[in-house]
Amino acid sequence: MNFSKYKKSIIACVLALGIGVGGGYYFFGNPVTHQTTVKEQTKQTKPITDTRNTYVVQAAKESGPAVVGITTQVFQKDIFNRTIYAGEGVGSGVLIDNDGHIVTNNHVVAGAKNGEVTVSLSNGSTVTGTVIGTDAQTDLAVVKINPPKDIQPIKIGDSDSLQVGEPAIAIGNPLGLEFKGSVTSGVISALARTIDDQGQRFPLIQTDAAINPGNSGGALINADGELIGINSSKISKEGVEGMGFAIPINSAMTVVDSIIKNGKVVRPYIGVWAVDRQTAARNNVNYEGEGLLIVQLDANGPAAQAGLVEGDTIAQVDGKDISTLLELKEQIDAKSPGDTVLVSYTHNGKMKSTRLKLGQATSK
Repeated sequence: MNFSKYKKSIIACVLALGIGVGGGYYFFGNPVTHQTTVKEQTKQTKPITDTRNTYVVQAAKESGPAVVGITTQVFQKDIFNRTIYAGEGVGSGVLIDNDGHIVTNNHVVAGAKNGEVTVSLSNGSTVTGTVIGTDAQTDLAVVKINPPKDIQPIKIGDSDSLQVGEPAIAIGNPLGLEFKGSVTSGVISALARTIDDQGQRFPLIQTDAAINPGNSGGALINADGELIGINSSKISKEGVEGMGFAIPINSAMTVVDSIIKNGKVVRPYIGVWAVDRQTAARNNVNYEGEGLLIVQLDANGPAAQAGLVEGDTIAQVDGKDISTLLELKEQIDAKSPGDTVLVSYTHNGKMKSTRLKLGQATSK
């Protein structure tokens, strides 16, 4: 098969990182024209009954104080190449420990001037936060604040134990801080969802709990008030409702821990750009194989050094069948730089195997 003439279009598709869905980041320009004011009613005239004191109420009370607002000043170049203030973007974040570390989305803090953002706490106070690290590949970032005396970090749950149909509760700041701490509820609609087979780093949680602009980086919690996901995006299309997505907390914490420890994410690197059958079909390439078609390699990367070439098809990694790019990422990400993996691949119609030593890649 001659795929060289399709190579540019395929690589462009492979390298694209946008997920093709609406994120939950709310931007308003300068001057601010959004004047909506919402007054919170917290006066309680009588004790709440058992009927009203649902799991949603209890979970929101338990975890709500850990959800914060994050405001990022946005600057851009004018026609004279001068840096001018363009407005502000508002998203959400989740306080995860007593040291003042906050998890949010990378796109919420991207472009923060001098790495500083404004963090609005649930008690009404605002403090300056420092972006200590980001990872565009997973759309995650960590912000650090000086922890207040009454700090109330969220409890971390186990996203691997989730069941389809169990309750899911989203907490965040839809449409900006005027609606801070908004709570929406629904269920876990599906697990291990793929919405971008090229840029996505791991499977996502799907929920019908409402996620709107401003919810990015907020908390998806279970009925026990435990953090099970970081709200990231929703399908933004006319006629489509109730399809929101969150990064599973078990996957997110691996990235977060690396950022806290190193200021960046250190992950293993194989050095290939590949497509599966579905991606090839979208680019009018006649490929009916079961594995991943290699369309480009890093000439100095582990795969090239091990003898793989363009046009080879990756079939297995350490004995596990590989049919999608997401499966390859999961297999490689489970390793560490310097580890050796066994790659089975097809070359000129013949099955071969080779061991390659994984390299190292870091987030910017």
